[in-house]
Amino acid sequence: MDAYALVKSALALFAIVDPVGVIPIFLLATRGFDTTQSHAAARVAALTVLGVLALFIFAGEPMLAFFGIRLASFSVAGGLLLLLLALAMVQAHVSPQRQTQDEAAEAGERDAVGVVPLGVPLLAGPGAITHVIVAASAAKGQVLQQSLQLIPVALVALSVWLAFRAAPLVARRLGRTGIHVVTRLMGLIIAAISIEMIASGLVELFPGLLG
Repeated sequence: MDAYALVKSALALFAIVDPVGVIPIFLLATRGFDTTQSHAAARVAALTVLGVLALFIFAGEPMLAFFGIRLASFSVAGGLLLLLLALAMVQAHVSPQRQTQDEAAEAGERDAVGVVPLGVPLLAGPGAITHVIVAASAAKGQVLQQSLQLIPVALVALSVWLAFRAAPLVARRLGRTGIHVVTRLMGLIIAAISIEMIASGLVELFPGLLG
């Protein structure tokens, strides 16, 4: 796996996780926290993203094999899921795939908000998990090549930590409108990624589509 592929994977994963777009929810979930508690929640959220996505880099493909799911089928299903997420982001909404209304209401009652709902499912949600499984599968079982996917995951986890640490400043500078603009741009990128995943999966499932 070359450097270009790693950069492409990191940018795609950053768009899917969208730490900037989650800043308003982070501020709401940590309302009433002092600076130390807020920073601790940011650290826990970043470590949760790192741990969950790293787990699926290595366990994702064996899990699919256990259930007898072809990667092409998973790619189509994951692409559709990402497309739903992208459509919600383009409208500057929190997709139900990331957080339901019940989870949002319960967030204020939890002490470990960095893990749930921030880490999972808002950041390391179905879309991000789908992406790392598909990206790691390109290594075709080579552990060293799969391990390289830890680099994009680590960079995105770092971006989560930095974004949440700077959340009050970012919210003041960008405002809700600015954050919505970033979210919509990320949604547009994710929509294109999802179409590529669906197309590649369909071609593998139905070779006749190539003519």
